[in-house]
Amino acid sequence: MSKPSFREQMHQAREDAIVDAVNRLLADKGFEAMTVDAVAAEVGIAKASLYKHFESKEALAAAAMVRVLERAQAFCDTEAAALPQPLDRLKAVARWTMQVQWAGEMPSLPAQNSTLRSALMADRAYMDRLMALSETLGDWIQSAQADGSLSNSVPPEVVLYTLFSRACDPVLGVLKAGGSCTEPQAIDWLLSSCFDGLAAR
Repeated sequence: MSKPSFREQMHQAREDAIVDAVNRLLADKGFEAMTVDAVAAEVGIAKASLYKHFESKEALAAAAMVRVLERAQAFCDTEAAALPQPLDRLKAVARWTMQVQWAGEMPSLPAQNSTLRSALMADRAYMDRLMALSETLGDWIQSAQADGSLSNSVPPEVVLYTLFSRACDPVLGVLKAGGSCTEPQAIDWLLSSCFDGLAAR
């Protein structure tokens, strides 16, 4: 495989900078408040230059989501996969997503935006990575239910959606803004509520 040309390297570097900026803005402001103008200003390029890389605001969001899904899959394939029990792997992934959110690196996308949803569903890179991550987590969920460490009274897909929702749990942001607890404390509390429930034991 030939080495990318200098021009190709510069193109990729600019694209990476754009996605980094989108990721920060989505984490900070959310999709609705983020503008293409703000992304261009953050990177220090003209809006016309940005459109040479990404054709729309939705395409920018999709690129940020591809990046975070790749990070999540890499974590699953290395650190989480090294844990012996499937439940421990699921807890590790949930912890990782909340750590990423606490650090301000988790894109925040609206659940009810048909234009964005359509763009994401049509984005092959996004869908491929989402399906791969869902398959990894789904296997661990079924294994944890089979060994009795996770309740099998809840369908596996509901468990999967619950884990995905931890990546954008608003409670974490409220706890961080309140300043009354540390990151590990907040994440431990949310992990406990997710995996152990709220009923007295």
